[in-house]
Amino acid sequence: MTRLLDINDLHVTFPTEDGDVRAVDGISLTLDAGETVAIVGESGSGKTVTSLSVLGLHNRKRTRLNGEILVHTEAGAVDVVSCNDEELRKLRGSAVAMIFQDPMSSLHPYYSIGNQLAEAYRVVSKASKSDALKRCVEMLDLVGIPEPQKRVKEYPHQFSGGMRQRVMIAMALINNPRILIADEPTTALDVTVQAQILSLLKELQREFNMGILLITHDLGVVAEVADRVNVMYAGKVVERGSVDDIYYRPLAPYTMGLLSSIPSVYGKGTGRLSAIPGQPPSLISLPEGCSFASRCSFASQVVGASCATDAPHLIEDEPGHFARCHLALADRRTAGAKFAAKGGNA
Repeated sequence: MTRLLDINDLHVTFPTEDGDVRAVDGISLTLDAGETVAIVGESGSGKTVTSLSVLGLHNRKRTRLNGEILVHTEAGAVDVVSCNDEELRKLRGSAVAMIFQDPMSSLHPYYSIGNQLAEAYRVVSKASKSDALKRCVEMLDLVGIPEPQKRVKEYPHQFSGGMRQRVMIAMALINNPRILIADEPTTALDVTVQAQILSLLKELQREFNMGILLITHDLGVVAEVADRVNVMYAGKVVERGSVDDIYYRPLAPYTMGLLSSIPSVYGKGTGRLSAIPGQPPSLISLPEGCSFASRCSFASQVVGASCATDAPHLIEDEPGHFARCHLALADRRTAGAKFAAKGGNA
């Protein structure tokens, strides 16, 4: 496997008048060519903050970044945290590109689709206008937009939501990046269009051998396209493993709670869906112990007061399967097996 991305002990903090917001608190992950790695979690868990960090899109005057984000290019590794603005500009589009959340508002309404795609291409390639137009038509055709020579002259309001998302994918891939960050790529799209977009991303990944970093709260999307999964809560990764590990052998109570709050992906669940009680902690004043302890149904089974006093470490409980929890592994395995047997609605 060709390594494309290494994130090592990344901390992203936003100073405010009320205190420091620790949006990302020591996350580490890797991404290889041809692989899809998902980051999942509820709103405010740090998913999008992590993805924006990879592109260096945080205002450095208002953000503290510590750790390492290594983007591996053909010329060598570049650390996004420590590199200068010029190096960042060279990375964006050519090495790393991003599909943003909302296709309805990501395109400028006053400029044609062709103009917007051509601008993204010429910033990196320095191509002529005629060559850029040819490339735009090629990309629209590649992402499945009919009559690309005609539609390249049209405006965003003339495209449906699904077609706009295809345009955003074309824009992200127009310079052949090695890494594609897809931030909620199916948000606001109906189920049929979601399936088409996910299928398109998989096809393009095979063609370009890209690594995809998928940011989502939709575990159904994760089951469809991801190879490995990082489950985030309160700025930390609480579980990491393969898709089968996460769905069939969950070892972190938060992951079990997430899965039990949605219908079973495989339609086996017969029980009622259950929401995780309570609210996530404030990222300004995180608890001293486990951030999930106040919402965890297993905290009472932990001997002593470690859940309240000691933050658990991310431990490799099984080969390639990591979890962050004080509860004994045997007890978590029993709970995960019971959960999986009920199809996600334990």
